[in-house]
Amino acid sequence: MAGKGDIEHWAPGDQILWRYRRNGVSDGAGAPERAPDPFHICRPVTVVQDTDELLAVWVAPGTECVKPVLADGTDVHAEPLATRYTAPRTTARSTWLGNGVLKLARPGDPWSVWLFWDPAWQFRNWYVNLEEPHTRWQGGVDSEDHFLDISVRPDRSWVWHDEDEFAMAQRAGLMAPRTAQRVREAGRAAVEVIQDWGAPFRDGWENWRPDPQWRVPALPDDWDRTPARMPS
Repeated sequence: MAGKGDIEHWAPGDQILWRYRRNGVSDGAGAPERAPDPFHICRPVTVVQDTDELLAVWVAPGTECVKPVLADGTDVHAEPLATRYTAPRTTARSTWLGNGVLKLARPGDPWSVWLFWDPAWQFRNWYVNLEEPHTRWQGGVDSEDHFLDISVRPDRSWVWHDEDEFAMAQRAGLMAPRTAQRVREAGRAAVEVIQDWGAPFRDGWENWRPDPQWRVPALPDDWDRTPARMPS
């Protein structure tokens, strides 16, 4: 890791963890409480770029990740929406399939932007994942997913995604009303960036390709360890 002032940066090719905390549960007064085992998503990634303005990472095909599953091991989306966020869950290791994904996160932004490609590097779309601004630690970055997303096509048209899950998460007590309002405001701010074709959409990342020398990162046994924080 290279140091610059009071902010440390990873070098291209470094391998870190991209994690998401479990969403809180309501304490009855609308405030979320932190789950006892906080992390339920972990993706080992390779750093593409890390500056004061942008963290870019690559999730390679074949990467072993951690994802939430139902208590019996089935996919959470196999559960009807009405009980999807109340049915018992656990975590499971799984392999990242497909063609990989490039993830871009600007410090302080309540979203990250993901790029997807079809086979033969045919660019498919950008995906705005609304989430908590990332917190950095020595081994990677942590966030909390906010359910609501935006898909952006190559022709610059866009569409909301998972509005039904966003609404159900609120009814299930996983998101306080004030947080939901903040997420909607973040979504509207992201739409303004899309309509203005601001960074990172204008920056040509769809033409990026991974270094063929990069190894697929391994998932460590202590992927869910509590980190010692470092400056954001």
